[in-house]
Amino acid sequence: MSEPAAREEAPEAYRDAIRGGDRRAVARAITLLESTRPDRAALGQAILELLVPETGAALRVGITGPPGVGKSTFIESLGLELLERGQRVAVLAVDPSSPVTGGSILGDKTRMELLARRSEAFIRPSPSGGSLGGVAHRTRETMLLCEAAGYDVVLVETVGIGQSEVSVASMVDFFLVLLLPGGGDELQGIKKGVMELADCLVVNKADGPTEAVAERTRVDYANALELLRPSWRAWKPRALKISAREGQGIVQVWETVLAHRAALEGSGEMEERRRHQARAWMWSLLDESLQHAFREHPEVAREIPRLEAEVAASKATPAAAARRLMAVFRGGG
Repeated sequence: MSEPAAREEAPEAYRDAIRGGDRRAVARAITLLESTRPDRAALGQAILELLVPETGAALRVGITGPPGVGKSTFIESLGLELLERGQRVAVLAVDPSSPVTGGSILGDKTRMELLARRSEAFIRPSPSGGSLGGVAHRTRETMLLCEAAGYDVVLVETVGIGQSEVSVASMVDFFLVLLLPGGGDELQGIKKGVMELADCLVVNKADGPTEAVAERTRVDYANALELLRPSWRAWKPRALKISAREGQGIVQVWETVLAHRAALEGSGEMEERRRHQARAWMWSLLDESLQHAFREHPEVAREIPRLEAEVAASKATPAAAARRLMAVFRGGG
């Protein structure tokens, strides 16, 4: 490697470029963090370590919703509103699925053309495929890089289902659930667990012939929220209606995000939330590392196929097989 190339690959060079807001440096550092090559991933981690003191200032907003709800339109409308307010915006995704499932943000730069063209915005889909845990970890690290690069707001979209909502809620300050107009069965369709995670429920497509339905839906969700125990002492979740396509209600959504931040900062719960998230992330990474070390243990790797076959054939209980594997891992096998 030539001397200039070596300097470019130095973690300090990346740090300085990212601190200066260089989008290409941010993108390259993210690619390093996502790399399956140990040396490249190690360089990515070294860059991240240098930048940790520069992180934490951004407002982190998670956004989820069913297919067809208009997440990309909403995110673009919100992003453009924030740019008009002088904010720099990063849009990230948590998508553990394969490209075959067609998660909405995987076509992000065609669906968010106006936002993608703005130099103050940075849009990055997650790597497709792989486990949710691995993708979520990369998204957390990407979020920190964006904060170090000076982005004021990080919007994290989940395009998966189920556990991905929990994952996004565990890394953001404000969790927003976008919903379609409807009632009755549709109201029952939203999982109680997702409602319990939400800081705000937002009914989209409140325009034209569906505006009245959207208002009824908003009222239904507002009533449903009354039955849930709030997650925060200082904040009671709200239900709003918007038209992302028409740009109506976007300002109200952002004012709600700011009101939530002010309430939680005033009560001390925002700092408490961030500390809890950091500790939980540490233990999640440790669990992942331990499981990797466990499966890579030569004797354990040899035992796993045999014990899996015995469990599948009901010749051994799962508990007994697990105890056997642990004994082998500890060297007592």
